[in-house]
Amino acid sequence: MNTFRLTQFSHGAGCGCKISPAILDEILKSENKIFFPDLLVGYHQKDDAAVFDLGNGKAMISTTDFFMPIVDDAFDFGRIASVNAISDVYAMGGKPLMAIAILAWPVDKIPIEYARKVIEGARAICSEAGIPLAGGHSIDSIEPIFGLAVSGEIQVESIKMNSGAKAGDLIYLTKGLGVGILTTAEKKSILKEEHRDIAKISMLKLNNVGEKLGDQKFVHSMTDVTGFGLCGHLLEICEASSLKAIIDYVKLPFLDPCVWQYIEDGAIPGGTHRNWSSYGHKVRLEDNSWFKILADPQTSGGLLIVIDPLHQNHFEEFLKRENIPVHLIGKFEFADKIGECLVEVVRSF
Repeated sequence: MNTFRLTQFSHGAGCGCKISPAILDEILKSENKIFFPDLLVGYHQKDDAAVFDLGNGKAMISTTDFFMPIVDDAFDFGRIASVNAISDVYAMGGKPLMAIAILAWPVDKIPIEYARKVIEGARAICSEAGIPLAGGHSIDSIEPIFGLAVSGEIQVESIKMNSGAKAGDLIYLTKGLGVGILTTAEKKSILKEEHRDIAKISMLKLNNVGEKLGDQKFVHSMTDVTGFGLCGHLLEICEASSLKAIIDYVKLPFLDPCVWQYIEDGAIPGGTHRNWSSYGHKVRLEDNSWFKILADPQTSGGLLIVIDPLHQNHFEEFLKRENIPVHLIGKFEFADKIGECLVEVVRSF
């Protein structure tokens, strides 16, 4: 079978394909405000998944996520897209139950053997997460696209929403930044061989610690960092909770120091500029060059975890036992003005 580089068949890559936050806001505007009392979380809160009350103290979580190839290998593409989709359930504090595949494939351009490898990758990750890949839907498309629709469950009292953060809470991040930069470098064919697996290894790590944190009351909010970049997803918590976030850029984790070299080499995803155009006016920077990492679209990024500071030691010890790296990057404060919810990026907080 001839070798096909999947990333050469798509105009975007991974979560960098996402429509910008500003455009998405316009799309979702509606005068039709139908109220469903059992819908506990819908799209209005900009949370990671929808949540529906089942009436017995439990709720159903429903989400979907799909994108164009972020790596060239078909099996890895299927795995990464699946980790990314399942993460939305974990980010709500829930337990995934079942996945359905979403496949669009240019059957006249890329052999179907590659599509089969994508599905095999998805099955492998679903098995790792302990859930079945139970079915799906496929279409003939001009570009390859893959993802999952995932169902999960959670106790109603354990749901972690963007609106749960409180002033004084600490902000943690579980994965390093730079996925968009490294994968763009790969697409541009400037990624060095010794850096080839750095982003992939990170993208393949399940965020299943989110399920374990679901019933911890000191965890006030969670979200995963994906296509809108660190600041974009952090702003969603700020606005839902009416708070301001203070981030120490010295404490921000990177996948590898080489990320900065690729920034200098111009490996900046188009999604970075779209993100910054959407929300850059809501971010205060001491050093403007940092937008290239703060707005970098992450695919299958880490969890932003917001906790009560009184439980800091307990939380850090828990993640250490779970062998989950965690980085304290900031805290929440009351907004300076009513209705003004910003992210301030400073040298120390």
